Amino acid sequence: MSGTLRFEILGPQRAWYADREIDLGPGKQRAVLAVLLLSTGRPVATGQIVEAVWPDDPPANGPNVVQKYVAGLRRVLEPDRSPRTPGQVLSLTDAGYLLRVDPEAVDAVRFERGVQAARRRHESGVTEQALAELTAALDLWHGEPFTGFSGGVFEAARHRLVELRAVALETRAELKLDSGRHRELVGELVELVAEFPVRERLRHQYMLALYRSGRQAEALAAYRDIDSLLREEYGIGPGEALRELHGRILRADPTLTAGVPETGWPASASAARQAENRVPAHPSADSHPAAPAAPLSAPPPAQAVPAQATPPPQATPPPRASGASPQASTPPPQAAVPPYADLPSPLYPALAGLPTGQPSPFAVDQPRRERHPLPTWVSTTATVLGSLLPLLSFGTGTWLVMLVYAVRRRSRRLGLAAVGYLLDATLMVVMMATDDLEQEDSAGEAFLWLGVLCLCWLVGTAHVVLLNRWVWERITGRPRVAQAREEDRRIRREQARNLLHRYPSARLEFAIGRPDLPRAFDDGGLVDINAVPDHVLATLPGLTDAQRRQVAMDQWVRGPYASMEELAARCPLPLAVVDGLRGVLLFLPPPVLPTDTPAAVEAGPTVPR
Repeated sequence: MSGTLRFEILGPQRAWYADREIDLGPGKQRAVLAVLLLSTGRPVATGQIVEAVWPDDPPANGPNVVQKYVAGLRRVLEPDRSPRTPGQVLSLTDAGYLLRVDPEAVDAVRFERGVQAARRRHESGVTEQALAELTAALDLWHGEPFTGFSGGVFEAARHRLVELRAVALETRAELKLDSGRHRELVGELVELVAEFPVRERLRHQYMLALYRSGRQAEALAAYRDIDSLLREEYGIGPGEALRELHGRILRADPTLTAGVPETGWPASASAARQAENRVPAHPSADSHPAAPAAPLSAPPPAQAVPAQATPPPQATPPPRASGASPQASTPPPQAAVPPYADLPSPLYPALAGLPTGQPSPFAVDQPRRERHPLPTWVSTTATVLGSLLPLLSFGTGTWLVMLVYAVRRRSRRLGLAAVGYLLDATLMVVMMATDDLEQEDSAGEAFLWLGVLCLCWLVGTAHVVLLNRWVWERITGRPRVAQAREEDRRIRREQARNLLHRYPSARLEFAIGRPDLPRAFDDGGLVDINAVPDHVLATLPGLTDAQRRQVAMDQWVRGPYASMEELAARCPLPLAVVDGLRGVLLFLPPPVLPTDTPAAVEAGPTVPR
């Protein structure tokens, strides 16, 4: 049954039953399976499947189409199942369709768990085993995931997995540098820098590997490349860590190669650290206090000593505080952690574990399409038919057209207009019923007749035509300015999100999502709901004072929000409010602060970067 099934989504989508590869069928059936694999162990509602597989043009009978593809998946995933017995691998629950497979059967889950196991081994000081775990996890990749699938759900899941792979690649390079394998690492980093051109941590490692390999000129050229790229594409310069490393390479800082064998081939990490600890450093007065090294994410101590530090021949230990232990009074020299080293990707926070399976892609903030979008031909046909009804009925049917538009658009004004047209049509019918055909109408009665007829007939027909938004915008032109302004803000928000994804340290450098802080960067009005104070929450569109207080109190009691869905679930908000906030809010995790150690306590509080 499910124990013999294996799935691959880290590359071309493939599946096996025992040792036999399964033909997963047409593209839409594969997409349905991909949605279920992204939520292994959790049911997925039919509406979510429809929205993920058909993001732009959902079928009219979406649940029936999903049921057809689910039946096809059951035939290939459970070939031994009798046709009339209920599915054991893919079953239907009250909450939706549930794929019952071991999470380890999905390569994406094995990859994430391998990365977490490597993190734990590195924290335990077992560097070689951590490196082996990372290499085994990265070997599960065979290409870009979800190729051929479009839509917000697959894009979000693809970006999350690619980001986790990039962090794992950076961490593996860090471990190899820590082990003295810089020469063999240069070729690998060349490919990684080409694949991720603006990830500064990879550039930092590339420059350091080149310098330790005796290629100082190439290391300086690598800095010029990233400096030119960032200034031309984004109008910014490299981060503090890269600028510091560039200066140290220019000065030929001996601490960059401290503890590294002259041959540059692998050496034990412990020997390298011991050699480096024999070179003490005194940071200058204007430098920040040293921060403790962050496991798995911070660069090795040899590459991040402050730029002003010079190795004196002897170091005088600081005076020991009364009652302090020797370890607390004489901490080993620590390196300044680069600003991007201890921050996980702001769009895809680091996972603390996978107790319930892989995170659902529906937890990622993504734009929601209109609830019931009408294609252009449907809107045009409705306008033509709606205009013919008042014309052919001499205005007596105008109120019915207005009522349909009022219900469709949920407009109170159109509802009042429908009532007005109904009263006008009723008045016209009453006047026709009470009119004496043998007696000539007066001028006033004729004018009243003509006014009522024109209002229901001609004015009503013109009103129906103007209800077509395309026609109204072409006539008035007033929404164009507002639409252009909103489109500009939307583009700026997308650019800011892309900048956060590719350049994580921009979160702090440009205060993205923090309108309460002084800044020069325009992020289009993004708001980091986990970081802004209460008075900024009061400016969010559609939130009442009671809802704002509930959002702030729930965040203070239960912790930060991870997605728009989680916010809507924890603080029940109307659908209209959720749709209005979806494109504005950011759900960035709080910055990961270094764990307090005796050395950190002795040095005092760290200055926030």
